[in-house]
Amino acid sequence: MYDYIKGIVAGKTNTSKGCFVTVEVAGVGYLAEVTPRAYAELPNLDEELKLYTVLIHREDRMSLCGFLHREDRDIFNILTSVSGVGTKMALTLLDEFDSSELIGLVIEGSYKALTSAKGVGQKLAQKIILELKDKLVSFKNSEPIEISNVTVKDSQVMEDAQSVLLSLGYEREEIKNAMQKSLAVLGNAPSAEEVLKQTLQVLSLN
Repeated sequence: MYDYIKGIVAGKTNTSKGCFVTVEVAGVGYLAEVTPRAYAELPNLDEELKLYTVLIHREDRMSLCGFLHREDRDIFNILTSVSGVGTKMALTLLDEFDSSELIGLVIEGSYKALTSAKGVGQKLAQKIILELKDKLVSFKNSEPIEISNVTVKDSQVMEDAQSVLLSLGYEREEIKNAMQKSLAVLGNAPSAEEVLKQTLQVLSLN
């Protein structure tokens, strides 16, 4: 329903129930829950903020979750599609790990690292890895995106990075342009996580 909201920071609260920001847009205040990591990066009161959002619709109430970066919002949506992972758990994971780090752990199958997040046991971590990896590499068999004038030694790295970016909803042309810029900086032997992190940073500036 809401892709993002852009307005003025009207309020910020950090309580035992979570971290929240109120964004005023055209005289309406939108209250959104954010991660503690994002809360620490929020602008000051009366300053402008663009917040990518997810509307959570339950039987008894509706609420908003907010994210400073589009990729965090998209990873949140994929996380909550995993059975056993609710809103609070997804926010906890995105507070413990940034999106590119979380994606890297999933690609590598490092379920033990996920257990460092509060409330994530070994069985749930394995389940997250299994289901999330399947969702993130769902574009694995699509036609590779050709990146001109750049040579990467490990073609699997490129394939993994591209499939993840496609699954997050980015268009092939914007992936190509952003990856071109990223690989020019990274050189010819980066890891998939390094490629993703750099490319997501470039995409976030667009």
